[in-house]
Amino acid sequence: MKTPILVAVLIAAGASATAFAGASCQAHPKDKWIKEADFKKQLTGQGYQIKTFKVDGNCYELYGKNKDGKKVEIYFDTVSGKPVKSEIDD
Repeated sequence: MKTPILVAVLIAAGASATAFAGASCQAHPKDKWIKEADFKKQLTGQGYQIKTFKVDGNCYELYGKNKDGKKVEIYFDTVSGKPVKSEIDD
């Protein structure tokens, strides 16, 4: 009887991971994207401390801290640099 419980736990874990899925950013030609190094420099100039910076689909994704020291996860449009989705810990 332990197998059905394990399956239920795994299904629930998958469902919760889906709830925190990434953002949907508009697709742009790669030659139009802000260069990663330039964008990271811009973000640090705005006070962000970057722990992880990566491409997630058509978005740039930042994990780190904002200028107030709060943990952030932010998805940015790769051409405009505008935030598309963000989560900030209180």
